[in-house]
Amino acid sequence: MATTNDLKNGIVLNLDGQLWTVTDFQHVKPGKGGAFVRTTLKNVLSGKVVDKTFNAGTKVETANVDKRSMTYLYKDGSDFVFMDGDTYDQIHVSGEVVGGGADYLLENTEVVVAVHDSVPLYVELPVTMELVVEHTDPGLQGDRSTGGTKPATLETGAQIQVPLFITTGEKLKVDTRDGRYLGRVN
Repeated sequence: MATTNDLKNGIVLNLDGQLWTVTDFQHVKPGKGGAFVRTTLKNVLSGKVVDKTFNAGTKVETANVDKRSMTYLYKDGSDFVFMDGDTYDQIHVSGEVVGGGADYLLENTEVVVAVHDSVPLYVELPVTMELVVEHTDPGLQGDRSTGGTKPATLETGAQIQVPLFITTGEKLKVDTRDGRYLGRVN
């Protein structure tokens, strides 16, 4: 248990049985009435963002979320297997928890896995990944109807839009948050 005075960005609260991360907070002391804390909370599982106000000094229940650096090993059915580099423990994380990040996950990639009561909550991939283009059609000279981009399939199976000059076999830097092409890697 903590009070609203202990709140800071990144702390995880357990409100009504759901886990919420504090993304923003502000202590407010109006001229009239008691002080309060205005917070922006993000649901750890669903990603839903809400604003919530607490009276100053109110007790809030904090959740112990353990963020560990782990290495992605392999896919086992619909689960993904990660290994803790310190203890060599392996955990299975369901495809729903990994989410869209699975499109950019290569074996031996270092990720952060957040665990609460030995249940994996989410997986944080590196912001950028270097991936090889497995297939893309040749760009046609003078074709600007698509804004100068064409679809490309990466080695992980993900489909992204790339500039016309990209060819099959090139290594690209890709933003794992939204699948944007960021540039070529030499």
